[in-house]
Amino acid sequence: MRYNKIGYILLFSIFVSCSPTLHTKKKNNESVTGSAFYQKVIQSNWQQRDSIAYRLIENGNIPRFLRKLVPVKISFLDTASQRRYRAKIYVTKDYLSIGTDKDRARVPLTPITAQKIADEFNCFLPTAKIVDEIYNAAKVKPEPVPMYAFRDSSVTMWQHHLIIEGQKNGRKGLIAGIKKDIIITNKLNNYPKNDRVAIYGWHLKDGRPIQPVYTGHVNWYVDYSHGVRLIYRKIKINGKWMDYRAVLKDSVLSQVISNEGVMTYFSYPGNYE
Repeated sequence: MRYNKIGYILLFSIFVSCSPTLHTKKKNNESVTGSAFYQKVIQSNWQQRDSIAYRLIENGNIPRFLRKLVPVKISFLDTASQRRYRAKIYVTKDYLSIGTDKDRARVPLTPITAQKIADEFNCFLPTAKIVDEIYNAAKVKPEPVPMYAFRDSSVTMWQHHLIIEGQKNGRKGLIAGIKKDIIITNKLNNYPKNDRVAIYGWHLKDGRPIQPVYTGHVNWYVDYSHGVRLIYRKIKINGKWMDYRAVLKDSVLSQVISNEGVMTYFSYPGNYE
């Protein structure tokens, strides 16, 4: 019995060590809690808020629990070949936040800053199908809470975070449904200037999203309801690791993680026009 217990512990340790994590550069010793961040940006415009948030996240100011990505399993049957594909993606447990495990805050960002952070951490932004799969796998599913006044202000963003924490009520585990995800979608190709953001999600208890895929906002617009979920760029499909771009370029495999099939839009460009 003793040896079986030791073996179990070793196997568990190996499994945990193999889980992808967000590695931060920690370029300096600047440390900011979630509440302090919103105090800092309370009167900032979107550009200032994005700039400060990017610097803090790049330097490691994200909660420890958020750094360890968790697996979400996806099963897909290709009706043409009758072959079943079993995939495993690794995602952040919650939306991107600044601070510590005890004092953190979810931070809505513009898509360009979100993309820069995803690249920094060897991740990508989800497709609409991935958002749905995460919601299906989530243990904590609070109801969306619409807010109407000063939607793009830092004050409202902070208030929305506190509302979610109240709904969460200390529950742990993968959480979903309480933000509109910034996503990648071929619909963004309809805008030659690459000047739009795509959002999707805000799921009701029955699994229906309040927000369908929407590309009507300019890419510098961000409000309290937007959220950034990071997905590890390597996906395991039928036991084989593949880069997400290779998956999305494949006519069959792309259907595992995208309702659009083959995708040509992978990321947001690095400037505003």
